[in-house]
Amino acid sequence: MADAYSRDLERWIPRLIAVWRKARRKGDGPETRLTPQEVKEVGAGVKQLSLGLTRERQLAGAKYMDDPKLLGAYLLFYWPVSYAQARQALGELPNRPRQVLDLGSGPGPLAFAALDAGAKEVMAADRSKPALTLARELAAEAGEALATREWDPTRKAPPPEGQFDLITMGHVLNELYGTGEGVTAPRAALLEQILGQVKKGGSLLVLEPALRETSRALLKVRDVLVSKGYGIRAPCMFRGNCPALLKESDWCHAERPWPMPRVVEELARAAGLHKESLKMSYLMLAPKGEAWPELPQGRLFRIVSESLEGKGRQRYIGCGAEGRVGLALQEKHRTEKNERFFKLHRGDVISVTETEAKGDGFALDDRSEVKIVAHAGKGIPPPSSEEQPRTATPPPAGPDTPA
Repeated sequence: MADAYSRDLERWIPRLIAVWRKARRKGDGPETRLTPQEVKEVGAGVKQLSLGLTRERQLAGAKYMDDPKLLGAYLLFYWPVSYAQARQALGELPNRPRQVLDLGSGPGPLAFAALDAGAKEVMAADRSKPALTLARELAAEAGEALATREWDPTRKAPPPEGQFDLITMGHVLNELYGTGEGVTAPRAALLEQILGQVKKGGSLLVLEPALRETSRALLKVRDVLVSKGYGIRAPCMFRGNCPALLKESDWCHAERPWPMPRVVEELARAAGLHKESLKMSYLMLAPKGEAWPELPQGRLFRIVSESLEGKGRQRYIGCGAEGRVGLALQEKHRTEKNERFFKLHRGDVISVTETEAKGDGFALDDRSEVKIVAHAGKGIPPPSSEEQPRTATPPPAGPDTPA
């Protein structure tokens, strides 16, 4: 996470602690950290939430934020994580939003992330009254103006009225409509309804857990919306059905390094969790009728895997207009022009030249040039004035296209 994001998040930590202590009506301690007893208490709630939302999944869709213990655990652990995820994703917005609606907001991590990213008017909407109360308390602590509304999608309630530059949904969609194959259609229908409230040039940002199950479920919703003509602003450049769904073992998620706040680190340790990096699945959708983003010239790929380094070579999985492919470069072919290939991160967008179809993708060699088009968490720049804009339509099959 960029330094500015880290500084913004650090300012929220004492506010989160203060609001939590006020809500529980007992306890006192340092402004910027928890006491050992508080860590133990909250850590137990974090463990319960983790089991219920990412493993056993019995809390998915339940009103867990109405439970003071679980709401407190969310506020001190998952709130900073969700805020950091949102700031990363918001870095890919094509325009700074003015009016924002945060649906399924809980105590508002995405709402406050939008405010810190430059939004002027933000509304948080959720079915949990206790969560909205904490959001208002946080707004008071921070001196921010935050509107709140009740919204319960499980009762088919429509979202709050209005048109918005940005609508966010953080870890909401995966908890709606149950599980199994039947969830795709109602989830897609809900997003289509919500997209009707996004202004021209605006976006709908959907953040989901990085689990295989939740990621693949989001990609299935993506395919329904793409088939209906909706464009994806990020992270996709491939316009067809998501190639990560072709194999049951594949899924697609983002991962970002971040300087974890001390409170989050202590709670993760107390709950027996590992949180060295930010992991999430996300989609940024354009409203109906807007074209997919124009891309700069070149053969572009987003890195969608960790480093798959092997003996004498570097390898990644990339996804671009040509689909999801392997990209490999042997150490013996390392040059000044392709040096960057050995230092890529998941989420980076690169351009490559001079490749040879091999195996499940392309092999690079000493003729290849590798350039960073956009670092992870940054939007892909539009074509320069000298370039002819190109679309993300897959090229026709040829000698450089893998079978």
